Amino acid sequence: MNDSQTIRAAAIQISPVLFSRDGTTEKVLQAIAKAAKAGVQLIVFPETFIPYYPYFSFVQPPVLMGQEHMRLYEEAVTVPGPVVDAVSRAARSYAMVVVLGVNERDHGSLYNTQLIFDADGTLLLKRRKITPTYHERMVWGQGDGSGLRVVETAVGKLGALACWEHYNPLARFALMAQHEQIHCAQFPGSLVGQIFADQIEVTIRHHALEAGCFVVNATGWLSPEQVGQITTDEKLQRVLSGGCNTAIIGPEGNHLCPPITEGEGMAIADLNFSLITKRKRMMDCVGHYSRPELLQLQVNLEAQTVMAESPDSNFLMAEIPLDPSLQPTP
Repeated sequence: MNDSQTIRAAAIQISPVLFSRDGTTEKVLQAIAKAAKAGVQLIVFPETFIPYYPYFSFVQPPVLMGQEHMRLYEEAVTVPGPVVDAVSRAARSYAMVVVLGVNERDHGSLYNTQLIFDADGTLLLKRRKITPTYHERMVWGQGDGSGLRVVETAVGKLGALACWEHYNPLARFALMAQHEQIHCAQFPGSLVGQIFADQIEVTIRHHALEAGCFVVNATGWLSPEQVGQITTDEKLQRVLSGGCNTAIIGPEGNHLCPPITEGEGMAIADLNFSLITKRKRMMDCVGHYSRPELLQLQVNLEAQTVMAESPDSNFLMAEIPLDPSLQPTP
């Protein structure tokens, strides 16, 4: 990527079609087509947008959420699978890099997964949230370090984290150390209220400043009718509001377009890569401002598995001579 090049990015604030993988996927495809008409080259969708974020787990006790958890299993995305194929075709058709959050089903487990598609439709990265937060631990399994990677795309070097992974400074530093140019952040939205929106603001602007990169952040949104579908308890409905802050931040920590804090919409901005060098000239946390002889990060980037083949699957037990005193008497 030429440091003087400019690309156009979009962060999408959008509501899912609750309880429908196919319906929400169709909204993704429509948003990609609409963004293409605006000249967008990179589009970022909210956290676990397909089929929908598991809001039920925030308002229901574990003993009561079995039915909704099972419904999420039924509507979850498999990788590879039809949803991946459809988004891949759209990315290729519009020559657009797509960052999409999904609930991924891998046999008997669900994961909070981020997918990065290149402009030719190639799935470059499938990463799983390394530590689900609080109520999410009843829904999703844990990811591993194989997803803490920056990938080279048609629009530059991309890294991605979901929600409170941004409060893990070592996870963020792992991406910074790989010189990400655009950081793609995803949050659920319509959760906890204004304080959550304020926290998102602080989080994404700080990462842009510290990493010297662009941050494209997408949050979801629920309509009042959808909140009523999730819970009829008016007290609980109040916690399924606010918390939306879809924004694009420059390397100097400034908004590059007006943020979206309510309703559906598309935040669009042009990213001029010369601003990265301008920021890092002053402070490069993984370059001239680092002190590797004092502070270093060690990270395991290997994918983990529950079963690994022995290096020598045909090994023989070693013959250990017995103590002569224990030999039977002839």
